[in-house]
Amino acid sequence: MINRLDSVEERFIELEKRLGDPETISNMEEYKKIAKEHSELAPIVKTYRRYKDILRELEDNRELLEDRDEEIQQLAKEEIARLKEELAEVEKELKELLVPRDPNDEKNVILEVRAGTGGDEAALFAADLFRMYTRYAEQKNWKVEVLSSHPTGIGGFKEIIMAINGPGAYSRLKFESGVHRVQRVPVTESQGRIHTSAVTVAVLPEAEEVDISIDPNELRIDVFRSSGPGGQSVNTTDSAVRITHLPTGLVVTCQDEKSQHKNKAKALKVLRSRLLDMKKREQEQQIAEDRRSQVGTGDRSERIRTYNFPQNRLTDHRINLTLYKLESVLQGELDQVIEPLIAHFRAEAVKRVES
Repeated sequence: MINRLDSVEERFIELEKRLGDPETISNMEEYKKIAKEHSELAPIVKTYRRYKDILRELEDNRELLEDRDEEIQQLAKEEIARLKEELAEVEKELKELLVPRDPNDEKNVILEVRAGTGGDEAALFAADLFRMYTRYAEQKNWKVEVLSSHPTGIGGFKEIIMAINGPGAYSRLKFESGVHRVQRVPVTESQGRIHTSAVTVAVLPEAEEVDISIDPNELRIDVFRSSGPGGQSVNTTDSAVRITHLPTGLVVTCQDEKSQHKNKAKALKVLRSRLLDMKKREQEQQIAEDRRSQVGTGDRSERIRTYNFPQNRLTDHRINLTLYKLESVLQGELDQVIEPLIAHFRAEAVKRVES
C-alpha cells in the first residue's frame, strides 16, 4: 500500500508543477484535464501526508521513552497510545480512498425491466418494479423518460426501458442488475396458491458518443408500423424503428413515439449503452480472478433478490439482507436496500486494497 501511496504522491507533485506551467495554462482543455486529476488525488495525498506526520511523531515519542525523567516517559507513553489510535483511523481512511472509483458512477442510467418466467404474473411484477424505480427517482429529483415499452393487456409489461437522468444515478442503481424473484398469489389465481415468478433488471450507464463510436455502415435500420394492445396506441404510419448492430447482432426496437426520428434517436441511445455495457463486461472478464472475491457480480443471470408478499419480506441474497418492509420498498423507499449494498461492496473493495 505504501508503494502505491508514494506513486500517487509523486503523480500529484508532477500535476502540481504542470498546473503552474504557462504552456498548460494556455491550453484550457489540457488544463481542465490535469486540474480534474489533481483534485481527485488531493484527498489521498493530504491523508497520506498526515499518516507520515503521525509516524514521525510516533518515532519522536519512542525516543523520549529513553529519557531519564520518568514524567517525560509517562507523557511519551500517553502520546504514543493516542497516536497509535489516530494512525489506525488514518490508515483505514487511506484504504478507502485507494479503492478505485467507478468512472461510470456519475452517469445517467438506461434501466431495462423484462418479464421472465411466470407469464402474466411476471409482466405485472415488471410493472411493479417500474413504478418502484420511478418513485425512487422522484425522491432523488431525477428525471425519468420511457424509451420503449411493450405493455400487456392486463396492466403489465413484457419489457419496459427507461432513461433515468440525475447526478449519481448509476452509483446507486448499478446494484439492481440481476434476476428479481417474486412470491405471491397472482390476481389471476382462483385457488389462492402462491406462485413464483421472475423479472430481469439490467442497469446500464448511459453511453455518450465519446464513449462509444458507432459506424453508420454497421447498422441496419428497419421501419414498420407499431403494434400494441389496440386503440390509439397503434400507429397508421411506419414510425416504429428497429436497429440491428451488424458486428454484434444487437437489436433495439422503439415504437413509443409517433415520430420515426424520435424513435430512432431513442433506439440509438439504448444501443449505445448496450454496446458500452458489452465492452465493460469484456473488460471485467479479463479481471475475473479479482471479481471472484466479490459476493455477487451484478450479472443479469444471477438471482439477487426475492420479494415475498405473504410475509411482507424482501431478501437480498448477495448480502443476506432481510427486511420486513416490502410495501415501503415498492413505494420507492429503496435506500434501505441500496445503502447496505454500497457499504458491503465498498468493504469488499477495501479488502482487495489490503491484499
